[in-house]
Amino acid sequence: MHLYNGWLPPPVAEETKKEKESFARVVRCVKELHRPDDPDSVYATLKWISVIELYIRAKSELSVEDVSELVEIGLQIFLSSQNKLYAQVRWGSVLGRLMNKYRKKLSLKVEWRPLYDTLIHAHYSRSPGPEGWRLRQRHFEAVTSLIRSCRRFFPKGAASDIWSEFMLLLQNPWHNSSFEGSGFVRLFLPTNPENQDFFSEKWINNCLELWDSIPNCQFWNNQWTEVLARVIKKCSSIVWESYLPMLFSRFLNMFEVPVANGSGSYPFSVDVPKNARFLFHNRTVTPSKSIAQSIVYFLKPGSSAHEQFKKLVNLLEQYYHPSNGGRWTYSLDRFLLHLVVAFQKRLQREQQDPDSLSGGCLGKPERAAFVNVVLKLIDRGQYSKNEHLSETVAAATSILSYVEPSLVLPFVASRFHLALETTTATHQLKTAMTSVAYAGRSILQSSMSTAKQDLGGDVDDRMFLDLIGISLSNALLGMDANDPPKTVATMQLIGSIFSNMAVLDDSSDDLSFMTMASFSEWLDEFLCRLITLLQHLEPNSVTNEGLSSSATSGTFLIEDGPYYYCMLEILLGRLSGSLYSQALKKISKFVRSNILPGAIAEVGLLCCACVHSNPEEAVSQIVEPMLLAVISSLKEIPVTGYGGKTSSDTLVSNKQDKHALSPALESAIDYQLKVLSVAITYGGSSLLRCKDHLIEAISSAFNSSSWKVNGAGDHLLRSLLGSLILYYPVDQYKCLSRHPAAPALEEWISTKASSKDEQVAHSRWHVPTKEEVQFANELLDLHLLSALDDLLRICQSNIHSDAGDEKTHLKVTLLRIDSTLQGVLSCLPDFRPSPRHDMVEDLPFFIAGASGSCVGSAEIREKTAATIHAACKYLVEKKSDDSILLILIIRIMDALGNYGSLEYDEWYNHRLAWKLESAAIVEPPANFITEFNSKGKRRPRWALIDKAYMHNTWRSSQSSYHLFRTDGNFSPPESLTLLVDDLLTLCLHNYETVRVLAGKALLKLLKRWPPLLSKCVLSLSENLRNQDAPENVVLGSCAILSSQSVLKHLTTDPKSFSSFLLGILSSSHHESMKAQKAIIELFVKYNIHFAGLSRNILRSLDSHVEGSTSGDLVSQIGSMSFDSSSLHWRYNLMANRVLLLLVMSSRGDPNFSFKFLDETAGHFLKNLKSQLPQTRILAISALNTLLKESPHKMQGKDQPSVSSQEDANSSLALALSHIFQEEGFFGETFESLSHIHITDTDNASSRGNQGGSYFQSMADKSITRFYFEFSASWPRTPSWISLLGSDIFYPSFARIFKRLAQECGVPVLLALKTPLEEFCNAKERPKQCVAAEALAGLLHSDVHGLLSEWDSWIMVQLQNVILGQSVESIPEWAACIRYAVTGKGKQGTKIPVLRQQILDCIVAPLPPTATTTVVAKRYAFLSAALVELSPPKMPVSEVKLHIVLLDELTRNMFHSSAQIREAIGVTLSVLWSNIRLRMSYQQAHPSEEGRTDVDSRLNEENWFKLISARASEAVTNIQQASISDSSDSSADVDMENTQSDGDSLDDVKWMETLFHFVIASFKSGRSSYLLDVIAGFLYPVISLQETSHKDLSILAKACFELMKWQIFPESHLQKVIGVVHSSADDSNWRIRSSTLTYLRTFMYRHTFILTHEEKQKIWKTVEKLLVDSQVEVREHAAAVLAGLMKGGDEDFASDFRDRSYAKANSIQKIGNRRKSSTRKSIAEVHGAVLGLVASVLSVPYDMPSWLPDHVTLLASFAGEPTPIKSTVTKAVAEFRRTHADTWNIQKDSFTEEQLELLADTSSSSSYFA
Repeated sequence: MHLYNGWLPPPVAEETKKEKESFARVVRCVKELHRPDDPDSVYATLKWISVIELYIRAKSELSVEDVSELVEIGLQIFLSSQNKLYAQVRWGSVLGRLMNKYRKKLSLKVEWRPLYDTLIHAHYSRSPGPEGWRLRQRHFEAVTSLIRSCRRFFPKGAASDIWSEFMLLLQNPWHNSSFEGSGFVRLFLPTNPENQDFFSEKWINNCLELWDSIPNCQFWNNQWTEVLARVIKKCSSIVWESYLPMLFSRFLNMFEVPVANGSGSYPFSVDVPKNARFLFHNRTVTPSKSIAQSIVYFLKPGSSAHEQFKKLVNLLEQYYHPSNGGRWTYSLDRFLLHLVVAFQKRLQREQQDPDSLSGGCLGKPERAAFVNVVLKLIDRGQYSKNEHLSETVAAATSILSYVEPSLVLPFVASRFHLALETTTATHQLKTAMTSVAYAGRSILQSSMSTAKQDLGGDVDDRMFLDLIGISLSNALLGMDANDPPKTVATMQLIGSIFSNMAVLDDSSDDLSFMTMASFSEWLDEFLCRLITLLQHLEPNSVTNEGLSSSATSGTFLIEDGPYYYCMLEILLGRLSGSLYSQALKKISKFVRSNILPGAIAEVGLLCCACVHSNPEEAVSQIVEPMLLAVISSLKEIPVTGYGGKTSSDTLVSNKQDKHALSPALESAIDYQLKVLSVAITYGGSSLLRCKDHLIEAISSAFNSSSWKVNGAGDHLLRSLLGSLILYYPVDQYKCLSRHPAAPALEEWISTKASSKDEQVAHSRWHVPTKEEVQFANELLDLHLLSALDDLLRICQSNIHSDAGDEKTHLKVTLLRIDSTLQGVLSCLPDFRPSPRHDMVEDLPFFIAGASGSCVGSAEIREKTAATIHAACKYLVEKKSDDSILLILIIRIMDALGNYGSLEYDEWYNHRLAWKLESAAIVEPPANFITEFNSKGKRRPRWALIDKAYMHNTWRSSQSSYHLFRTDGNFSPPESLTLLVDDLLTLCLHNYETVRVLAGKALLKLLKRWPPLLSKCVLSLSENLRNQDAPENVVLGSCAILSSQSVLKHLTTDPKSFSSFLLGILSSSHHESMKAQKAIIELFVKYNIHFAGLSRNILRSLDSHVEGSTSGDLVSQIGSMSFDSSSLHWRYNLMANRVLLLLVMSSRGDPNFSFKFLDETAGHFLKNLKSQLPQTRILAISALNTLLKESPHKMQGKDQPSVSSQEDANSSLALALSHIFQEEGFFGETFESLSHIHITDTDNASSRGNQGGSYFQSMADKSITRFYFEFSASWPRTPSWISLLGSDIFYPSFARIFKRLAQECGVPVLLALKTPLEEFCNAKERPKQCVAAEALAGLLHSDVHGLLSEWDSWIMVQLQNVILGQSVESIPEWAACIRYAVTGKGKQGTKIPVLRQQILDCIVAPLPPTATTTVVAKRYAFLSAALVELSPPKMPVSEVKLHIVLLDELTRNMFHSSAQIREAIGVTLSVLWSNIRLRMSYQQAHPSEEGRTDVDSRLNEENWFKLISARASEAVTNIQQASISDSSDSSADVDMENTQSDGDSLDDVKWMETLFHFVIASFKSGRSSYLLDVIAGFLYPVISLQETSHKDLSILAKACFELMKWQIFPESHLQKVIGVVHSSADDSNWRIRSSTLTYLRTFMYRHTFILTHEEKQKIWKTVEKLLVDSQVEVREHAAAVLAGLMKGGDEDFASDFRDRSYAKANSIQKIGNRRKSSTRKSIAEVHGAVLGLVASVLSVPYDMPSWLPDHVTLLASFAGEPTPIKSTVTKAVAEFRRTHADTWNIQKDSFTEEQLELLADTSSSSSYFA
C-alpha cells in the first residue's frame, strides 16, 4: 500500500481495502460496453475514464491482471476509433498514465505501426476531418505521449523496421519530409532490451552522417541529440571512445554563446516548417537535457570522456558568470541542473542493481572528479543575477553535497564566510543562506554521523558545526521587515536546519553548534526579533470590506511561500517541554498586549502553531484569555439581535445606537476574533472546556450591528466547526524516529519503503469524540436551523417596516447559514438521489474518502435547499439590485449542491502553494555520507504527513463525485433541480459579479449531473433567438454555453445540437456590441473545439427519417448561407461555416445523400466571386477540403483511351461544370480573388497562409481557416532565396484550381484560357498574382489533355511571362514555377508530368536583345525551380540540364549587373549541391543500369578545379591592383594600365559572384555537401576584408561571419590550417589581423577535434604575431592568446605563461641594469609585456598562485615609452575592475611590496588598501 494511503485517518484507511474489488468491477463494465462491431460504442466507455483516473490519482492498490486487461481493451478502443479524435484524446491520455505507472509490472507487446497510422491519418493526411484545431493539438499531444509510453513495449525487430521506414524520409535533407522524418525517428525509435541489438557501430556512423547533412539547425540538432542520448544511456555494450571528440565538439557548438565578441546566435538558421516546429517542439533552444545525460553516461573508469568533459566546462564556465548573462543563460542553467540530476540518478541505479552496468560503475575517484568539474560551474553561477540560475546552483550544491561532502561542504562554508564579509553586495547573503539551507542536512550528517567517512586530513568537523551556528545567529539579524527576500531566506534556513533535529533542548550535548551560551538564549532572542518583525509589518493592500476579505490576506511572510508557517510549526513542535513553556509565556504575553490589524494572519498562524504543538497548554494560555477579552469588548457594543439566541420581540429598529461603535474598537474586535479563528484551527477536544464562551462570542458577534464584526464571527464559527469535526493530523511536527547513524538527528522517510519493517509509525489523526460531534450539532441547531426559520419568516411575513433593517437581518441570517455550511464541508450528508426504477440498489463505491465525522442529516440539507429556493425567489423579485445578498445566496447554493467542491478547492490551492517544493527538505536516495540508501527520495515526516493530509482532502472531494455520472439508474434529487433553476435565473442577472459566480456554481452542478444539461442548453439558446432579450441575458447565456461540458454534450444530443446552432445563427438582431462579441466568441470556441458529430445526430439530419426534429436544420442553414443580402455578413459567414462542418462530418457516413455534398460544393464555388471578402476566404478553405483527386488525373505516363474518360464524370463534376461554364465566371472570380491580395511592401506576409491576413480579426481567421492549412503546407522545401523577395502567392488558391482541374478535366482548362491570358498581362500586381496561382494549379494538376493544352497555349503564356518586362510581380511568378515543378508524394520524389517541359522553357536561351531585368528574372526562376528538384532520384535528363547550366553560369560569372551576379551565385550553389547530393547518394546506393557518361562527367568536377584556380589568380590581381591604385594616384596613366584596370574590375565582379555563392551555400543549409569547396575559398575571404572596392569588402565580411560558425570535419582541417598559417605570414598587416580574428573562433569550435600537433602549430603562429611590427596586430594577438588560455589546454597555457614570465623578467633586469645601448626593439619589449597581459587577463575572476607575481612584474613596466605604458595601465585597470568584488580576501595573496607597486601604477588607489 502506498504510504499516503497507509497514513489516512483510520476510518478512511479501513475503507480503502475495498478499492481493489471496485476497480475490477469498473474494468468489467468497460469490457461490457465496448462492442467491436459498433464503432459508436466508444462514446459509452468515455464516462468511465474519469473513474479510472481516480484510481490512478488515489494511488490505490490494484491487481496487475486487471490493469493489464484494461490496457489491452483500451488499446483496442483507441485504435478502433479512428475518426473520433475526442475519444482518442481521452483514452490515449489515460492509457499513457497507466502504462507509465505500471511499466515494470506489465508484460504486453504493442505494435508500432497502428500508432503511426493513427498519427498520419489524423495529422498528415490530405483530407482531415472537421475537428477544431484545439482538439487536434490535444490529440497530437495525447498520441505522442502514448507512443512514448508504448516504446518500452515494442516487440523485437521494431527498431529496424522503424529505422528503415523513416530512412526513406531522410534521403533528401532539403525537403521538409526530412524534418518530419527526424521527428518520427525521435518519437518512435525504441531502446528497450528487446531492440538493443539493433544499435551497432554501423548505425552510429549512419546516424552521425545524417546529423551532418543539415548544419546549424537547432531543430535538427535537438532530434538527433535526443536519439543518441537515449542510445548512450540504454545500450551499455557500445564503445563510444572513438566518437567522443566529434560528439563533444557538437555539444559545445550547440550552446549558442558569443565567442570572442561575435554574435550569440547563428545568422541564418534553416527554416524549419511551422508544423514540424509545432508538432515536435522543444522547450529549450539547446537540447541541454540530452547533452547532460549523454555526458553523464559516457563517464566510465578509464575513459577519456572525463577529460573532454573538463575541457567543455572550461570553455563554458565564463558564460555562467553574473556579468556574462544573456539569452544563453537559460540553456546553460538547464545544462547544470540536468548534469547533476542525471548523475544522481545514475548513482542510484548503480546502487540498486550493481549488476546492470557491466564494468561501468563509478568509483570514488570518478565521483570526486565529476563533482570537482561541476563545482567550477557552481562557483561561477552562484551569485548570478538570473533568479533561475542561482536557484539551480543552490539545488545542485545540495544534491552533490550528499555525494562528495569533502569537496562540496568546504566550498559552501567558504562561500558563506565570503558573503558575510562582502558588505557591498547584499544579495549575496541571501543566496549564501539558501545554499546553507539546502545543504543543511548533509552538513549535520557529515559532522554528527557515527558511521563517519574520513572527510580528509585537515577538514575539521567543528568547522561545519560552527558554520551552522554562525548561520543561525546571522539568521536572527536577517529578519527584517524591510527586506522580504532575505527574511524569507532566513526562515527557510531555520526551518530547514530544525527539520533535521530530533529535539531542541538545552540539556542535550548534541546541539553543541550553538555559539551562544545556550539554546534558550537563542530562542529568547529569536522570539524578540520575530515580535519586532510582526510589529513593523505593513499589509500589502488595503483590505477590502466585502465578503471576499479572508481572515488571511497576509503580508509577504505568507504570500511568498510557506516558509514562515513551517518554520514556526517545526520550531514549536521540536522544543522540549521546558523550552516550550518558556516560548509560550513570551508569545502569550505578546498576543495579549498587542493589537496589530496589519498582521492578523501572521499572528494567527503563530498562535495556531502553538496550539498544534500542545493544545492543552496553549488553549489555556492563549485562547482563553483572548476569548474573555473579546467577550468583554463585545458587551460594550450596540446589538441588533439578529444573531439568533434572542426572542423575536427584541427585533426593534435601533437606528439611534448605530453610531455608538468607534472604528478603533471595531477593528480591535475584528482583529481578536480573526486571530482566534486562525488559532483554534487544530484545537480539537481541548476547546470543549471553553464551549460556553465560544458560543457566547459567536452569538454576540452575529448580534453586533457592525458588518465587519459579523464577518469576523463568521470566520470564528467556520473555524470552530472545522476544528471539532474534521480529520487532521496531530503531533505532525514531533520527531518519532531518530537517525540510526546520528541519534541527534531525525530519520527521514521515503514513500517507496523497501521492506515491511520500514513502514514508519503511522501518523496520529484527530478523530472527533462524541462530545465534539454533539457540540457541532448544537452549533448547527443554533446557527443553521434557527437561521432557516428566521429566513422563512422574513420572506413570508413582512416583519420589517424599514427596508434597511430588513436588508441587515437578511444579510446576517444568510451569513450564518453560509458560515455553518462552509464549516461542516462534506460532513453534512449529501442529498439522496431518486432512483429511476422501483428496485433501489445500493450506490456504487469507487474510492474511499471522508473529511471528517458525520454531523446532521440529509434532511437538513434538503430543508436548507427548500428554504433557500423560497428566499431566492423573494430576493429576485424584491431585492434584485442588492449584490451582497445575491452573492451570499449563490455561495450557499454552491455549498449545498456541489458536495465536496469546497474540499477540492482547498486541495487545489494547497497544491499550488506547495508546487515549489524546496530542495532543503529532500534527501536524495543515494547518500554517501551515512551509506544509508533508499529506493526513493527521503523527506522529513512532517512534510509527508502534510502530503497525506492533502491526499485525504482530495479523496474526500472525489469519493462521491462520479457516482451518478456513470450510473443511469438515479435521477437528480428534487432539491437539486430547484437549485439549478434558481442558478439559471441568477446567471442571467444584470450584475456581472453575480452572473460569474452563479455561472461557476451552475457549471459544477451540471458537470456532476449530466442529465440536467439538455434542459439548460434548450432554455439558454432560446434566449439568444429571443427578439427582445437584454444584453445581460445574452452575455450570461453565452458564458454557460461556451463551457466544455456543454460543447461535449452537443456532439451526442440531436435536439440540443440543432437548437444551439439555430440559436446562434438567428441572433443577428441583438444591437449591443458586447452581446455580438460574446456570440461570435462562443461560435469561434465551438469551432476550435468542434469534435465531429455522433451517428444519431447525423441520422436526425437526414430528413428522410420520420419524426426527425431537425430534418429542416440543413435546409434552414442552407437558406441562411445562400442569402447574402438581408443577413449581416458575419452571420452569413457563420452559416457557411456550419454548412461546411455538417458536410465534412457527414462525408464518412454511408447513408448520407451525395446530392447534398454536390450542392454544397457548387455553392462554395459560386462563393468565390462573392462580394464579401471573408466568405470568399472561407470558400477557398471549403473547396480545398471538398474537392478530391479524381479520375481525370493521369495514372503514370501513358494516357488511357478516351472512352474510359467519358464515364469518369462524377455527379460532382457535372454539378460544378454547370457553374463554371457560365459566361465570364472565371473572369469575375479572378477579379474578386485579386482583392484579397494586399500588396504591403513594408510587411512581407509569411508563406503558405490564407489570403488577406491583414484585414482579418482573430475571430474571423478562426472561422475561415482550417487546421489542415497547417499540416500540408507548401512550399515543401525551405525558403531561403532572398532574391525572390516576399510574394503574396497563396498556395491554397493554387490548390483549388488544381483540384478543380482534377475533378472536372479539360473543360476547366478551356474555361480558364481567356481569363488567364487577360490577367497575365494585367498591370496590377494582385491580378497577376491570381493568374500565377491559377496557372500554377493547372500546371501541377497532371490531368488528361494537359500536354496538348500545353502545346497549344500554356507554353506561349509561360514564355510571355518570362520575357515580360514587369518587375514587381517576379516573386509571384517565381512561386508559380516553384509550385508547378514541386515533386509529388510525401518525399517529393514523384515527378509532375510537365516538369521537364517547364524547365526546358526556362532554360531556353533568351533573345540577344533581352534586358538585364529579364536575364535576372530568368535566373530567379531557375533557382526557384531547381530548389524543388529531389537530387537523390534525379533522372538523367535533369542531370544533363544541370551540366548545361553549370557551363553557362561559370562562363557568366563576371556579368556587369550586380543583381545578376547575385542570382548566378545563388543558382550555382543550388546546382552544385544538387549534383553533390546525387553523387553521394549514388555511391551509397549504386544503381542497376551501371555508370553513364553523365556520371563520369560529374565525377571529374572540372568546374571546381577551374573556379579554384581562377579564385587564387583573381585574389592576387585584386590585391596588386589595390596596391597599384594607392601608388599610382599620379595623373599620367598610360594605356596599358587602363587595360589592366578593366581586367581587375572583371576580377572584382567574378569574386563578388563567388562570395554570393559561398553566402548562399551557408544560408541554404547546403554547405555540408560543399565543405571542401568552401574551405578552398577561406583565403580570399580573409584577405579581401579591406579593399578599395566597397561592395566586395562588404560581401567578404558577410562570408567571414558565416565562416566563423562553420565546423570543418577532420578531412578538411589540414586545408584550413594551411590557409591560416600562410595568411598569418602575409605581408599585409590587415590580413594578419583578420587571420587572428578567425583563429579565435576557429580554435573554440574545433578544440575537441584538433590534434596536439595542430594546436601546437597554431599557438606558435599566434605567439609569433606578439612581436609583429604592427602595434594593432600585437595587441590583437595578446587578446587571442588570453582567449586560448581560457580554452582548456592547460599544458600549452602553463608552458606559455612560464616562458613569457621568464622573458619579461630578463628584459626587465637588462632594462634596469643599463638604460643605454643594448635596449631591445620596442616591438620585442611590447611583445614580452603583452605576453604577461595575456596571462593576467586569461583569469578574470580568480586568483591562482602565479598571478600576483605576473601582475607585479607587469606593473613594473609602467615607466616604458608609449605603446607599452598605455598597455600596462589598461591591463592593470582591467585586472582591478574584475577583481574588485572579492578584493578584500584576494589581496592576502600579495606581499606588502607588491601591493605598493600596484598602488603606484593605478591612478586611483581606493580599492587597494
